[in-house]
Amino acid sequence: MAIKLFGYSFGKSNEAEELKSVVVSAEDENDGSIVLNAGYGAIGHYIDMEGIAKDENDLIHKYREVAITMEVDNAVDDIVNESIVANENKPPVSINTDDLGVSEVINKKIREEFKTVIRLLNFNTRAHDIFRRWYVDGRLYFHKVIDEKNPKQGIKELRPIDPRAMKKIKLVVKEKDEETKADLVQATVEYYLFTPGAVNSYKGSGSGTNTAGVTNSQETVTMSKDSVTFVHSGLADERGRTIGYLHKALKPLNNLRMIEDAIVIYRISRAPERRIFYIDVGNLPKNKAEQYLKSVMTRYKNKITYNSTTGEMNDERRWQSMMEDFWLPRREGGRGTEVSTLPGGANLGELEDVKYFQNKLDRALHVPPSRRDSESGGGGFQLGKNAEINRDELKFNKFANRLRNRFNHLFHDLLKTQLILKGIITEDDWELFREHINYDYIKDAHFSELKDLEVMVTRIDTLSQAEPFIGTYFSEQQAKKIFLHQTDEEIEQIQDQITNENEAKKKTGDGDFSDDDDV
Repeated sequence: MAIKLFGYSFGKSNEAEELKSVVVSAEDENDGSIVLNAGYGAIGHYIDMEGIAKDENDLIHKYREVAITMEVDNAVDDIVNESIVANENKPPVSINTDDLGVSEVINKKIREEFKTVIRLLNFNTRAHDIFRRWYVDGRLYFHKVIDEKNPKQGIKELRPIDPRAMKKIKLVVKEKDEETKADLVQATVEYYLFTPGAVNSYKGSGSGTNTAGVTNSQETVTMSKDSVTFVHSGLADERGRTIGYLHKALKPLNNLRMIEDAIVIYRISRAPERRIFYIDVGNLPKNKAEQYLKSVMTRYKNKITYNSTTGEMNDERRWQSMMEDFWLPRREGGRGTEVSTLPGGANLGELEDVKYFQNKLDRALHVPPSRRDSESGGGGFQLGKNAEINRDELKFNKFANRLRNRFNHLFHDLLKTQLILKGIITEDDWELFREHINYDYIKDAHFSELKDLEVMVTRIDTLSQAEPFIGTYFSEQQAKKIFLHQTDEEIEQIQDQITNENEAKKKTGDGDFSDDDDV
């Protein structure tokens, strides 16, 4: 079951990752991997790769098409700007290794390698573009280029790969247990299939089989798992396909488009007041009546028309005065020739249906509707008063934090590769370090500062109200924990600072008194 992989791998063998315990199912990372089941000795595994690729690529095309519409584009801009804050003096993201528990030398090396990763990504300049591409497509791929003759130099270049050309494959090797007759997972192999032609075309000509035995009409390159960085949205549909964050906005946007088109058509067709001409044709036969009706219509044709393109008045006689007028013959015994008016639509200004679908689209995109109302001049969210920081804005801020946590997988994987290749840590060390490495993003200074100040004012007010009970029902340390939410370390640190400051004030006071005495 040998698979030749393009690229490099570190750690265990490329052939298969042996499992330490007996399991009956492969690990599900919810990343849209194409799972292949095989037993030992299998040579080929055949699936409809072309059909799978077409489905996922169609989704990506839909997301990109949706993202360029005005409503969604504004919402995506709000989300990206909330998640990635630009600052001229600071990088948009920095690493935090305070909880790592290693020596300062290792800490410094990790921080330096993280700066290298940021430089390779050109993240300080292209942070918004990278984050937006990941958010819209729902997945992001980078090829890690290294010098295989000298891997200790680390990653030399990061090349973005179009997600339509890349698919993750998970080969699960199973063996039937003789006692239970159950299929037990013996080993798993993960790799990627790169299909350059899939970007421009879904359907190829001819047929072939790649190195993994997966049938495909286009030539593919099998790439090892460690040579590619893959960050997905973490969302999947009922079929297991990876979907993007814009997936929920597809239906509301289509509904909004249809209702807007219907309103435009209705307004154009019902806006003008149309005339109804009842022409008395007497006892004329049908043919004569039609000729008489046409002759009357000819009398009312315009001699001068208005050209809306040039703004000029043109002398044209072939146009009817109002093209939507109604001409109806009336037989003898009627009321004779009559001209009446058909009024235009009376409810052309009602937009409740449009507003309903706009709000539904905003909810699907997790953007507070107040932001759209604010852009249209209807007030909405304004920083500066605590009453105006509403619940929707707090939910939106939490949503941005969840997006950052998912996007951090990009930095995690690249930093892991860089540290292991340069020999700073081992793969086992990384498993211990990964949970203690955090990334700090620049946040909206105005919003964060205002929120922190409001929280602090509320805590101080609550503490002042409880002050008469401190020493009776609450101890000072308990009050600091309950009302100020201070930890034991913070209480001890603050107490030491207060003691040092008081001692410094006493020394300064003694010096001043001695100078006064001398005078």
